[in-house]
Amino acid sequence: MAKPSKPTPRSGSSRSSSDDEFGNPGSDAGPEEQGGEGDETFEAPSGDELGAAVVDHEAAAIEAEVDDDIVSLKGEIEKKLAGDARAMAAAAAVQEVEGSNIVGVGFGYGDPDAPGGEEMPPPGEMSLVVFTIERQENSQVMSEISSVAGTRALSEVPIVQVPVGVVDALSHRFRARPAPGGISVGHRLITAGTLGCLSVGLHAPRTSRLMVLSNNHVLANSNVASLGDCICQPGPFDGGKCPQDQIAILERFVPINFSGGINYVDAATGWAWPDRVRRELVYLSGGTLHYFRAGATPVAPTVGMLVGKTGRTTQLKSGRVTAINVSVNVNYGGGRVGHFRDQIAIRGTSGDFSAGGDSGSLVWHWATGLGAVGLLYAGGGGTTFANRITRVLSALDIRLYT
Repeated sequence: MAKPSKPTPRSGSSRSSSDDEFGNPGSDAGPEEQGGEGDETFEAPSGDELGAAVVDHEAAAIEAEVDDDIVSLKGEIEKKLAGDARAMAAAAAVQEVEGSNIVGVGFGYGDPDAPGGEEMPPPGEMSLVVFTIERQENSQVMSEISSVAGTRALSEVPIVQVPVGVVDALSHRFRARPAPGGISVGHRLITAGTLGCLSVGLHAPRTSRLMVLSNNHVLANSNVASLGDCICQPGPFDGGKCPQDQIAILERFVPINFSGGINYVDAATGWAWPDRVRRELVYLSGGTLHYFRAGATPVAPTVGMLVGKTGRTTQLKSGRVTAINVSVNVNYGGGRVGHFRDQIAIRGTSGDFSAGGDSGSLVWHWATGLGAVGLLYAGGGGTTFANRITRVLSALDIRLYT
């Protein structure tokens, strides 16, 4: 298979986004609004409201093409995953919960390059993809599914097992001004993640705010941060300090439910000083920085789609979507587990698609236009997970500025 060509670079100039009319943090509001107190627009919808807020015609269309038995089994496993997340939240540590080898489930095709070499379903046949902590014999996986779904016959249902280990919330580590997408960033109290890209609010007063987009666990310290907190570039693990390396303040985040409720996104925005950031993404090749623009129009993921990302740790990588409409339990440390639904699973075309520190990277379609597909946030065992970008935009009430 031919190696994908790299994105077309733009000029390496250091033009910032300040040429457009955006206000500095605090310029369109007093201290109360900047801090978020008394501003109801900073209230994020709950998981159930978020699911209802997004027109999910894509997922409905997918399910319409999948065998009813597969859809039904997936629903039963999703209920178990949500129950596991609730049990983990109640336990002192994740290790206190036993008997949960399945950590995710989705729709996909058999991947001949996946580890394990189990029998593949016929090419083109949609299967139930089961993500496990450890590889088990197929009979053991089927037994665990049977214990969840009842005594129904499973012999006719195509099931693909993909071992991913414990899925953890996941380098361009230099300081850059103006800062492009794809490099190290973080809340002042975390290690480091990736600046995905820039965005703009859809409704006043946020239409005049230029914002960096990344994960909640990168910009908002997994729900612990306060609005107005310092966001630095590079992230603290890479030497960034506040206030000297500050590029933004925490502006909004979607809280992650660690009590077994449904999550769709791990996402947050930081209100940036326009002269400290730039629209382009960046990758390093041959010792030279190359800048390029991703597309601002979302593209729906499909199984087999070639995608790309540029991130803090593994830099520019290509991969293929291996499963969609994925439900997965993600470990955030300290006994906190988030149950996510409608996610995207990706495997690299050459090596891992991501590693720790790549969280927050924008995932885009590796084709003309580089349309945005997802927001990378977790991974394990060679499989990367991303939120659908449409859900991210809806949850944060933003549009991409790329």
